[in-house]
Amino acid sequence: MIDFFSVFPLAINIFGQSVESSDLVVIGLLIVLEGLLSIDNALVLGMLVKRLPKHQRAKALSYGLIGAFVFRVIAICLSAYLLQWTIVKFIGGAYLVYIAVKHLFWDDAEEELVVLDKEGQPGLVDAYTGEELTEERLKTEIEQRVPIAASLVTEESIETPAANTPPEQAVCDVPSHNNWKFWKTVAVIELTDIAFAVDSILAAMALAGSKSDKLWVVVAGGILGVILMRFAASIFVRLLERYPRFEVSAYLLVIVIGLKLLADWAFNSDWSFRGWNVLGSWQETFSAIESHRRSLTEAYLHWIDSSWFLGRAAEQHIDGIEHIPHLLDFHDLRRPECIAFWLTMLTCFVYGFMPRNAPPKNPVS
Repeated sequence: MIDFFSVFPLAINIFGQSVESSDLVVIGLLIVLEGLLSIDNALVLGMLVKRLPKHQRAKALSYGLIGAFVFRVIAICLSAYLLQWTIVKFIGGAYLVYIAVKHLFWDDAEEELVVLDKEGQPGLVDAYTGEELTEERLKTEIEQRVPIAASLVTEESIETPAANTPPEQAVCDVPSHNNWKFWKTVAVIELTDIAFAVDSILAAMALAGSKSDKLWVVVAGGILGVILMRFAASIFVRLLERYPRFEVSAYLLVIVIGLKLLADWAFNSDWSFRGWNVLGSWQETFSAIESHRRSLTEAYLHWIDSSWFLGRAAEQHIDGIEHIPHLLDFHDLRRPECIAFWLTMLTCFVYGFMPRNAPPKNPVS
């Protein structure tokens, strides 16, 4: 039998980074995923800067862009290390599932519609009338969508001048007020960029793996997130106008990716907790759980080697580091769990192209 994976390896090593043909699929998926998720990000940033004078808007977004790049570089470097910890995989996976489920089932988006404004950027209008949101509704949307410190831009901190205040004194207060409002908005933009970067970086790490030789994929995903949020969100708004289900499709993909991280935490972690003396009598219980997990792993790998027609890739052991056998491997395209994962991802992606059901027609009386 000809091994397809050995005939078409397409693996290149550049400066310690491994580039394989399967990485191109991951990059393509990240482009779609980052693009669809960037609509909400660009929408929030647009609502924030619109509260500033026009001559300050581009400057505020530029400062936010610099901060987004800096944070993503730091977060990428840290995430490659942090994802080696068992608890971080659980927190990351649970967070991705939470934000997707929250958006799909808890957020009420029926009253607002995302459209392109006069400047070609995503904006919100009333879903029923098509009119722009009132100032009160806009403030409510900002407070609901901005993850932290929204009150800095929705609540005015300067008092209205008293009736007997000289006009020249009130005018002198305006520049300082606008300057203060500008820096408050920049601070909220930075915090919002950081919050939005977490889900995209976690998704990239989950897809590419936490191996150091795949760091370039995560870096590419982080850069794509910033670029698409700033410059290509309008393209994906038009895509959603044609394929409305794509928004649901994107968050279904996020759920699957989050579940992948949770599965990695549950089935590939060392549960013996050796050296954790604080566990007391629980130490034996966890050791028994780990012994059972390793037995199950050994039996599963034996089945793959003896009965699975595609086999599996050879395991790589790093000298000086204890090898922990993994029950599941989502990055070996020969393995059943990896095939199931990508088929599920493909199904969620194809769902985005399905047309919405047409409303029932009234029967002719």
